[in-house]
Amino acid sequence: MSDENGTPDIPAGSRDTPGARDTQGTPTGPRPEPLRFFGTTWVDHDGRYTARRVAVAAGALAATAASCLVLRFAYQGLAIADIGSFVTLLVVVMFTICSALAFRHTWDGFAKRPDPDRQASLRGLLAIGFVGSLLAYFFRALTEAPGEKLHREEYEAALKQHEKRTSRRTGNPSRKRRRS
Repeated sequence: MSDENGTPDIPAGSRDTPGARDTQGTPTGPRPEPLRFFGTTWVDHDGRYTARRVAVAAGALAATAASCLVLRFAYQGLAIADIGSFVTLLVVVMFTICSALAFRHTWDGFAKRPDPDRQASLRGLLAIGFVGSLLAYFFRALTEAPGEKLHREEYEAALKQHEKRTSRRTGNPSRKRRRS
């Protein structure tokens, strides 16, 4: 189990045992990778998928609004401290640029897997630009579960590969007639 979101740690395309069915009679083969807040409901859009999408979008928007309120208080704190307009401008520009970069990075992460080394190096920037990440999550939740397209592509590719692998041979190969 993942400590982060309570979903099983099963990568897309994993299999339990070789063969068509396991000992309990359940099909083996690729399993869909669960998404945060959605589990595997994204596969067939069942289990109140639409309600979850609406809730995720509303939650992301509420978190964005709360974050902007916190940033507003920080801005007012800078104004009260009277540190000067140059430093205040630098802070505003920093949050704006970091939010734009975080939005773009999060948005691209929904379409392709991010490089782990790059992800680690951008951790600070993403933390500063959290408003951009929340906005990206909100906008993606309006059209699909965030990350659904990427996971669907990987899952369908794993299904095709599994089907190809399990249906490749039929019968006993030693009885195969030789071509003359």
